[in-house]
Amino acid sequence: MLSHLNIRDFAIIPSLTLDFAPGFTAITGETGAGKSILVDALGLLLGQRSDSSWVRQGAERAELTAEFEITNNNGARRWLAETELNSEGQCLLRRRISANGRSRAWINGTPVTVQQMSELGTLLVEIHGQNEHIQLTNPARQIHLLDSSGDYQPLLAKTREAFDRWAGLKTEFAELEAAAALPPEEIDYLRFQLKELESQALAPAELEALETEHRVLAKGGSMARDLDLALGDLDEDDHGAIARTIRAQHALAPHRDLSPAIDESCKMLDEALINLQEASATVSQAREDIDLSPGQLQAVTAQMSELADLARKHRVEMEDLESVRERLEERLQAGEQFESRRATLEADCDEALREYQDAATALSGARTRHATELSREVTALMARLGMEGGRLEIHVNRRSDGKPAAQGDDRVELHVSANPGNEPGPLVKVASGGELSRISLALKTACSRGKSHRTQVFDEVDAGIGGDTANAVGQLLRKLSEDTQALCVTHLAQVAVCANQQIQVIKDTGTNTTSVDTAILGAQDRVDEIARMLSGRISDQSRQHAEELLKAADSGSNSVH
Repeated sequence: MLSHLNIRDFAIIPSLTLDFAPGFTAITGETGAGKSILVDALGLLLGQRSDSSWVRQGAERAELTAEFEITNNNGARRWLAETELNSEGQCLLRRRISANGRSRAWINGTPVTVQQMSELGTLLVEIHGQNEHIQLTNPARQIHLLDSSGDYQPLLAKTREAFDRWAGLKTEFAELEAAAALPPEEIDYLRFQLKELESQALAPAELEALETEHRVLAKGGSMARDLDLALGDLDEDDHGAIARTIRAQHALAPHRDLSPAIDESCKMLDEALINLQEASATVSQAREDIDLSPGQLQAVTAQMSELADLARKHRVEMEDLESVRERLEERLQAGEQFESRRATLEADCDEALREYQDAATALSGARTRHATELSREVTALMARLGMEGGRLEIHVNRRSDGKPAAQGDDRVELHVSANPGNEPGPLVKVASGGELSRISLALKTACSRGKSHRTQVFDEVDAGIGGDTANAVGQLLRKLSEDTQALCVTHLAQVAVCANQQIQVIKDTGTNTTSVDTAILGAQDRVDEIARMLSGRISDQSRQHAEELLKAADSGSNSVH
């Protein structure tokens, strides 16, 4: 459950700290007070995308922190353990958004990516937005709702794994057939290309050595002259650097014990002589290695030219010719080994398909049973939400294309009858916007009961309803909160009175600034806020009405079972 939320310099909130209680919390306030900003802040802490517009005007950055108690949330605890971010039953999320647009995230004090924060966020909180009920008309959303609330997750995983294995083998089989589908003349041409490449293509190190040799041969004459000159300067009889250094050593040697400077000079000459002798030997060897024969230069030049022609032919650089050779060799081998590999792959594909079909059939049966139970439960909740005589049917049918899929062979479609006596029809065609909103709430309640330890956040999902239906929505949220924490941004007094905790959002508009603050309402303040929500102003009559509503809610009148 969400236990603590801290917001600083976010949107129009300078600083805000909230402590949340278990159960059902209603977030109320005047229209435009900024109630949904709290949901926006929570969404960013759960990994939603951010931008600099969230930073309060004039501030350098926005800071958001949320603390969750996850003792009973096995999914979140498992994720934290696997990522080595666990912290003894507590979970602290932190997000910083800078005015320059940069964003940073932390989990339990450790820097993480926003993607990691999003992965954990889906295990901690589910946010239901104002227009989310529209997504119910999406078939992908319908099957997700059914599956996420079912107790057949191992069957889902088994079906997905079986599909992945079958799809991988099918891809491998298709690639094999594509390689083997070459006509004989193309196979022959592949062999010719490989023979040509095998005789010419060089590994990168070999090509580099050849290019170096070509440069040396091309400049062989000038190099030889320069090396001869260097050897003369180093080792010419009495006039070379080596002979002169030896004479200097002999001149200084008798006096090295008499002067530290002379001794140091002698040491330097000793080292210089060693370096000069080594340099002379190295230059001499380099001079001997120079091949001045025109034939060798011509041979290397011809080889470089052939490699350049081959590279142009294959439209690559010379250093990539070896990769071309390897690729052509693999393609030729695939073609030559096709028949034996084809038989093995075909058998593997057939076996994988049978495994998938078995798993998908078992999954379909589990889905159908769960759909029947969920339909019955949602229908009962619809009646509590002012749709007496209405009915929801979740149809699980085989997809018409018959193709295997990761989620199995089923197509899930929600059919609804909003009024008694009417046959249920496709949700997208039958239900109005207000009915969709109530059906969505009933579905989410039924799907969450006893199955989720995630905090459920509802952002004005009660829009467009009132009266007894609003009271039923409030009772429904209170019932839901017996299994999991529920937060609801609402403008309806009938919903707010059902909450265990009520938080009022207050906007303060000054001359040049606007800010938002909150208050956790005590008993009397809560009566005043409910009175304001009922009539727009606080009066003795509206207070009395508020007290009656709060008393009725606490006594469980019109409760949802």
